[in-house]
Amino acid sequence: MTYLITFACYGCHLHGSASGSVDRHHNKPGTPVLLANTLRHSADTARMDQAPYLLDAIRGEAILATTREVCAYRGWALLAVQVRTTHVHLVIRAQAPPERVMSDIKAYSSRRLNALDLDEPDRKRWARHGSTRWLWKPEEVAAAIQYVAEEQGAPMSVYREDDEVEP
Repeated sequence: MTYLITFACYGCHLHGSASGSVDRHHNKPGTPVLLANTLRHSADTARMDQAPYLLDAIRGEAILATTREVCAYRGWALLAVQVRTTHVHLVIRAQAPPERVMSDIKAYSSRRLNALDLDEPDRKRWARHGSTRWLWKPEEVAAAIQYVAEEQGAPMSVYREDDEVEP
């Protein structure tokens, strides 16, 4: 199975924010996001016990390297990934449920970040879940790869399987 998986950093994509957010009904690229809702955003903000977590170049490269290592070890085909300041997108083919893929990537990335000793030991890094979209058709996979690798603004920590193919 092939998936488009997106997960956010802790506190960065709260429901109801003015920049828009997603839920299970608003999670397809190119479709509308949730409308701003100050009450919902305020409630989510009040529940936070740490500041939002942001990824810089060092953290982004660590997450990218870890994602590639986990995929190689598990035998998953990593088709594309981009680590952004506030979230991570990946397109992956795996013989595992997308929730497990996301959970493993988050866990191993957290271990790598812990080893770098850049944050407090009890730092929350990830939102509780994320978006796990199944991609059934080749054109859906191609569109997801394009979206992840090319349509996120200025490239940050990016990997695209096509980039490793020799001409």
